[in-house]
Amino acid sequence: MKPQHFRFILILGIYLFASGCSQSTELAKEDNTAPAEDYLVMVYDESKHQYGYKDSEGKMVIPFGKYEMCFTDTLRAYAVVVTGDGGMIAIDRNEKKLYDVFVYDNGPDYPSEGLFRFMKGEKIGYADEKTGKIVIDATYACAWPFENGVARVSMDCKKEQDGENTIWLSDKWMTIDRDGKEVK
Repeated sequence: MKPQHFRFILILGIYLFASGCSQSTELAKEDNTAPAEDYLVMVYDESKHQYGYKDSEGKMVIPFGKYEMCFTDTLRAYAVVVTGDGGMIAIDRNEKKLYDVFVYDNGPDYPSEGLFRFMKGEKIGYADEKTGKIVIDATYACAWPFENGVARVSMDCKKEQDGENTIWLSDKWMTIDRDGKEVK
């Protein structure tokens, strides 16, 4: 099977699953973000290699080609997309830019303990995985993912290239909790 066919089948399967998933009602109520019917599903035009979003009735809401790539298959509260200039951003249902997404391993940051990292300028903060809402403002020069309820961060951090990777160096690391408060 060609990779393009596999992607099409995968996206079609996700669409069909999301359309018939009874759990979506519970998630929408739990998130308190939108009614269950108020979501968009990512679609991919194989012939043009373009992404877009349709509503639950199949109407195209975000046209093909508006974004270079879409990482979020079901847009409820927010989606991670790649803009024409290569920027990776989070948008809301109305396509308002929320913030830049922290890029990790050539894609959006992996959520850890319900939070993922985002960027404002050169600073890093944390946002909620389900709602996309900012939980801890972007004030850190370097910030590691949360692990066991805490994350290591630094206000004063140097970035050094090591081949294709970047290393963070700081003499002033601190540990914060999920409220952004320093813990000892």
